[in-house]
Amino acid sequence: MTNKLITQLEKVLPAGMTIPKELHLLYEWIENNNLYVDNKNGYRIGFLYPEKKLKESWTDTEREGGTEIEFAAGGTENLKYWFGGEDNEEINARLCVFAQSGAEGSQSALWLNNQNELKVVHLGSGSGSMLSCVLADNMIDFIRLLAIGYDEICWDENFPYPPNENGEEFIVKPNLEFQKWVQDTFHQNIPKTAIEIVKHPARIDSETSEDEFFNWYQQFIK
Repeated sequence: MTNKLITQLEKVLPAGMTIPKELHLLYEWIENNNLYVDNKNGYRIGFLYPEKKLKESWTDTEREGGTEIEFAAGGTENLKYWFGGEDNEEINARLCVFAQSGAEGSQSALWLNNQNELKVVHLGSGSGSMLSCVLADNMIDFIRLLAIGYDEICWDENFPYPPNENGEEFIVKPNLEFQKWVQDTFHQNIPKTAIEIVKHPARIDSETSEDEFFNWYQQFIK
């Protein structure tokens, strides 16, 4: 059976970029568990937890569902707005948005670095999250990051702490089914904190950083 999340992402991938096998497995799990909706234009949006169940659990103080993220084939269409409003051939050849990582508009993208290695990076919205760096060196680590259980992965101030332990008044309960799938599928542990995976959290307004994505995109926004 055709996996719509995969086929739609394949259509917007830059030439020379391929979908990691781990993302294939994740998208298959999402669709096999009916964790998606199709919008009026036919674009499929995937989730990690049943959308209806998440909304029903939401109160002023807590919700179920672990990390909230929406997977959709953003591609390169709107990258120009993040990079100052103009299309750039190099940017469009090396970046591909595949998820919305924050309700305020932050995005996650596949990125080919200078060594042609595929990384997962974060594009902070600027109006909310400023986080803009490599989130994970590979797709398995990105999936492990999602399994930790933060509300969203766009708020780096929470990364040194386990979920719900940075003084938050709103409690996010873990997505146990997703955590079990990650452990059973990849046979790896789920870290306690995001800082175990995100090596050099950097922000759009940081002056310097060791993060390779930060240092790459600076040439386009100055």
